[in-house]
This record gives sequence, C-alpha cells and structure tokens, in this order.
Amino acid sequence: MSEFKNRGFLLKQRAFLKLYIYKTIDKNKGYASQYLGDLRKEFKQYGYEPTHTETYKVLHELTRDGLVKRERQIKGEKGVDFQEIILYSLTDEGKKEYDLYKKQMKVELERCRGLLDKALEDHYGPVR
Repeated sequence: MSEFKNRGFLLKQRAFLKLYIYKTIDKNKGYASQYLGDLRKEFKQYGYEPTHTETYKVLHELTRDGLVKRERQIKGEKGVDFQEIILYSLTDEGKKEYDLYKKQMKVELERCRGLLDKALEDHYGPVR
C-alpha cells in the first residue's frame, strides 16, 4: 500500500509529519489536538510548528487508507461537562505500514541530512 518516491531536494512537511504521527499513535491512543500540541512542543526548539491543517490531512489520509481507525469517546464527566473526541489507533495493517514507512524514511532522512551537512561543510567548515 505504501508507495515511496524520491521527495526532491528535501523532505516534504507531510511526509515528516506522517512519520511522527505514526509514532505518536503507535505509542498511545489519543486525539488529534493532543497530537498537534505534543508535536508543537517537541519541535519548538527547532522553530517548527506543525499546522492544524497538515496534521489533520495526515490523520485523514491514514484513516482513509485503513491504516488508522477512529473511535468516538466522551471526554470529561458524563452529564456535567463533556466533549466528544475522536481517538486514533493503528490497525494491524497500519502497524505493518508504519514499520515499512520507518525504513523508507530512514533512507530519505539520511539523504536529506547528507545534503544539509554538505551545505554546512561547503560554506562553514567541518560539520560536528
């Protein structure tokens, strides 16, 4: 199901987010705004803030492809203060695809790192 193509100069935002969303869903069942907040915290020091739109597009794509399942749940105290949320979890097929995607992305991330290391070395000297 997973088709991986050369991404061009550097990795695209959605491919990067997909890797982290897979990881986040695999670690714990949660909901989209929770994932978004966690990702924003994780990447804040790098000046990167994943967008709401891109995060939801990845979740919808994974759901549409049958790799993630959605489950409605009530958050809060029933009858008092509640909010309906959608929890996401990987399907069995999603777990297989995540393993494959990780392998493919490792190759792609190493390629991108090589390009960036080359630029740093060419313009600023040896890379640490």
